[in-house]
Amino acid sequence: MFSNGDDPFAWIAKSEVYFNVQNTPADLKVNLAKHCMHDDVSKALIKEGKEEAPTWEGLKDALLKSCSGGEIASLRTKVAQLERDLRKAKQETSDKEKELKQLKDTEEKMKPKRTEIIYDLLKSVSKVERQEARLKARQNSSRLGNVLIRYRWNKGDGIDAEAGLSEDILIHEEIYKSRLASIKREEEIALQEFHLYELEKGRLIREMKRILGEDASQFNNFQILNHRYVFLNLLGKGGYSEVYKAFDLVEHRYVACKLHGVNAQWSEEKKQSYIRHAIREYNIHKTLVHRHIVRLWDIFKIDPNTFCTVLEFCSGKDLDDVLKETPILPENEAKVVLFQIIKALVYMNERMPKVIHYDLKPGNVLFDELGIAKVTDFGLSKIVENDVGSQGMELTSQGAGTYWYLPPECFEQSKTPRISSKVDVWSAGICFYYMLFGRRPFGHDQTQQKIFLEHTIINAHEVEFPSGSTVSNKAKDFIRRCLTYDQAERPDVLTIAQDSYLTFTQE
Repeated sequence: MFSNGDDPFAWIAKSEVYFNVQNTPADLKVNLAKHCMHDDVSKALIKEGKEEAPTWEGLKDALLKSCSGGEIASLRTKVAQLERDLRKAKQETSDKEKELKQLKDTEEKMKPKRTEIIYDLLKSVSKVERQEARLKARQNSSRLGNVLIRYRWNKGDGIDAEAGLSEDILIHEEIYKSRLASIKREEEIALQEFHLYELEKGRLIREMKRILGEDASQFNNFQILNHRYVFLNLLGKGGYSEVYKAFDLVEHRYVACKLHGVNAQWSEEKKQSYIRHAIREYNIHKTLVHRHIVRLWDIFKIDPNTFCTVLEFCSGKDLDDVLKETPILPENEAKVVLFQIIKALVYMNERMPKVIHYDLKPGNVLFDELGIAKVTDFGLSKIVENDVGSQGMELTSQGAGTYWYLPPECFEQSKTPRISSKVDVWSAGICFYYMLFGRRPFGHDQTQQKIFLEHTIINAHEVEFPSGSTVSNKAKDFIRRCLTYDQAERPDVLTIAQDSYLTFTQE
């Protein structure tokens, strides 16, 4: 049937009839029986016109009978080689599976060790940072604590009133003028030194408060919380919260962990209200994903009275700290910061549902390591339902917020105020004014209580600018638009974002 040297399996493989992908193993066997065997063998395997799939053993016997002795020997050799190759392949597969299992087991065993090494490194670095911070604070305290600012008047040479010589009078007049100019220069230098002293003193006070807060915190022992966050150093402390720099062992990145504490002395109703407020903030913040908004990564419970929100870590300062060190920013720098804030507000008003921040202020604008500005703290933010219309939504939390940055409509007492994104436009205008002039336009030297009692913001009908400033008229006009007293006339976020002042052209 086959010529010498022919491979019966190769011959079969050439035919689509026998290896059609639609054929079942039974079909294949029948086809082989039909076309590869003598007629008497085929008849023995095909009964009464009804095809019945033979067994592999039967097929093998039939093939052996239909082939010559040389062909049988060749087939047996090839089959034996195939069986050896198959056994070898199975053994190699088994070896690889064992090797893979060993690698997986080794990886699983090394995981705790790797985490321990990362933890130890982070702990060591953080300890060094703590020691350096305390040493620097002690050095500054020793240095700054002994600084005294004194103004000394050096009495000049008086003229003899009885001399009566005009030449002497003129000479002494020039001496006095020269001395007065010298004193003014000394005064300017002294004021600059005093300003630097006040800045350093302020930094020292804040750092000492931070260190004291860190030493008193129950989370200062490098705990690993929620099985992934290594608490490192305290960043800041508020009334009922602490913010720690931490390291995420799962995502391998630094994060900011904000700890919210519920006062054990509170009533159950107040506790539940606080928790509802925090969960509401989380539900709003977690949906906001934008380059100029601090990301909220996670939230978890620590104990019945404490829970934690995990935020994007911004290694730079906040705008409030920047303004304490540099009270007046160059207009273009301030404009760049404002532009980024407006970008965040636009995102919040183009999404559905819209979000009003309601607490936009320098302390809630952070900077990352690249100097990118990011808006944070959505504790007072409002969700704007789609059906509120152009009149805005009712303000249900009157009295909350930071009064220097809120518009007049938030202080309306005769009826329930209605607010919109125009609240954030007013706040952005106040922030911009602060960056350019080193003070807030309304109630700068007043307390929140005094602002409320004296109706400072309600009476803020028109913004005034300091004389002698180098700020452009375009910037002043932009601020006037943001601080338009009448809410109906004030532009909303999407409108102010199109303002011509917010365009940048290459000079």
